[in-house]
Amino acid sequence: MNERIIELEHITPKDFWGAQDIHLETIKKLYPKLKIVARGTTMKIFGEAEILDQFQSRFERILKYYEKYNQLNENIIERLILDDVPQRMDKSDEILVHGLGGKLIKATTPNQQKLVDLVFKNDMVFAIGPAGTGKTYTGVALAVKALKEKQVKRIILTRPAVEAGENLGFLPGDMKEKLDPYMQPLYDALRDMLPPTTLEDYLLKGIIQIAPLAFMRGRTLDNAFVILDEAQNTTHSQMKMFLTRMGKNAKFIITGDPGQVDLPRKVTSGLREALRILEGVEGIGFVFLDDKDIVRHRLVKKIVEAYKKVETANEFASHQNYYQNNQNTENPTS
Repeated sequence: MNERIIELEHITPKDFWGAQDIHLETIKKLYPKLKIVARGTTMKIFGEAEILDQFQSRFERILKYYEKYNQLNENIIERLILDDVPQRMDKSDEILVHGLGGKLIKATTPNQQKLVDLVFKNDMVFAIGPAGTGKTYTGVALAVKALKEKQVKRIILTRPAVEAGENLGFLPGDMKEKLDPYMQPLYDALRDMLPPTTLEDYLLKGIIQIAPLAFMRGRTLDNAFVILDEAQNTTHSQMKMFLTRMGKNAKFIITGDPGQVDLPRKVTSGLREALRILEGVEGIGFVFLDDKDIVRHRLVKKIVEAYKKVETANEFASHQNYYQNNQNTENPTS
């Protein structure tokens, strides 16, 4: 009797096998000539070599399906083992990730789709736009997709730890606990796309890394999907440092909103500067999202529009005052 051993990598057995091992029992019924023993993340199968070969091939379908869709049931298992791969897997090119509870995560606006297309064509993409346009969320979905499809070995998410107009003061706890508040939006996106135990495992093993921008210095980021979030709050030196971390087989997405800079007044945003410097560089894509791409509550779009009117008016008034003051200085009255 021959033996095969299959390891369930990055999969929580309890979730994969289902309540009371119902999924395992379904598989056993479909292969009565095999003896199947599953303990923890290890599965041992005993039987004739020819049947074992077929089983292993079909079981890999189940693993790939679960990794992509985060769900299984008896009908799906039967179709994956007895028939061809379910049709919906072939028609899901527009689906980036199947999130928790069967949530379909994909581009929902033309500019979000443009971001997706640009990432497939370029190794570095800048996604610029106001709050709520899905820049970060779409970027994280693309990163998770690349990891699941083994296009990269790790995901690295980073953002500058700049306080948004608040003095947070001393934060208790270890380094991770001090920095987590800044990284929360990235955790939120990941929690939508990966089961809790899988996400925890990836974080523990460093397959997914979430860190402040300062921690990127000195690193070469190979075989990685890297997202720099809130890039408008980078300085010149920070942005240059980050962009030059790019290693082999790497994808970089830089997201930001030039209208929400939290840097000190006299510090130039590294994002604004990079948009000017890198314009026209081959291999770098740029997508500019706008109010029409806002996918949060309908009021967010109205809020952004209202603020834009006021800020535009204030900017005009500021330029006008500057011009008048200079005129008065150059031509003082006697």
